[in-house]
Amino acid sequence: MNIKTPKLTVVGAGPGDVDLITIKAIKAIESADVILYDALINEELLKYASKDAEIIFVGKRKGCYAFQQEQINELIVAKAHEKGHVVRLKGGDPFIFGRGAEEIDYVQPFGLETYVVPGISSISAVPGYQGIPLTKRHAAESFWVITGTTKNHQLSEDVAIAAKSTATIVILMGMAKLEEIVKVFSAENKQDTAVAIIQEGTTINEKVGIGTISTIQQVVEEKQLSSPAIIVIGDVVKERVQLSSLVENLNENLG
Repeated sequence: MNIKTPKLTVVGAGPGDVDLITIKAIKAIESADVILYDALINEELLKYASKDAEIIFVGKRKGCYAFQQEQINELIVAKAHEKGHVVRLKGGDPFIFGRGAEEIDYVQPFGLETYVVPGISSISAVPGYQGIPLTKRHAAESFWVITGTTKNHQLSEDVAIAAKSTATIVILMGMAKLEEIVKVFSAENKQDTAVAIIQEGTTINEKVGIGTISTIQQVVEEKQLSSPAIIVIGDVVKERVQLSSLVENLNENLG
């Protein structure tokens, strides 16, 4: 008979580099009886799981869902009552466009203990790995973080508001809306504003395109950039610093 307390820990797995994981996150993975993981996590992190843990992929790949969100919610509750500790492993930080709070809200009425382990967000880590500071004196005093595609599959109205500012704009899930984004910024006479698009940032498959609002679509085509990618718009892209080593060399230097 299972006497374990049913509980859920929502865990941020970081932006992709397997080393960008917190110690607390590793401890949660190690203690899990069940792990439900998304498509954007580095699957190498699953090596920390107990050999007895049940591991279930619940993410989305190429537009196809393994489970709908409602099914994931129900699965968390069922597995927690069946086996005990469920870890919901999400890319980046689970409270930034990660539905972590939604899942906690759902399971609490079913008697689960709930916890969260914040993760290193791709918002800052991915540009950082490319030497792009989101803020810098005389370049940007603030930054916006916006989802490019809303629940209704429309471009967020916040993009148009942000385009009027001098802030750095970071857009997630925006590649499918790139043409619309370009039109919004062009309408604000920002054709010369710098843009960086970083695909699969912090991983060995990372690809980068640098341009301006007027040229970025051509850059995307030439470099064959696609999702998952982060779009960074603003003068900070021109403030990109030259780092001493590539990511793989950095790991060696720290090792």
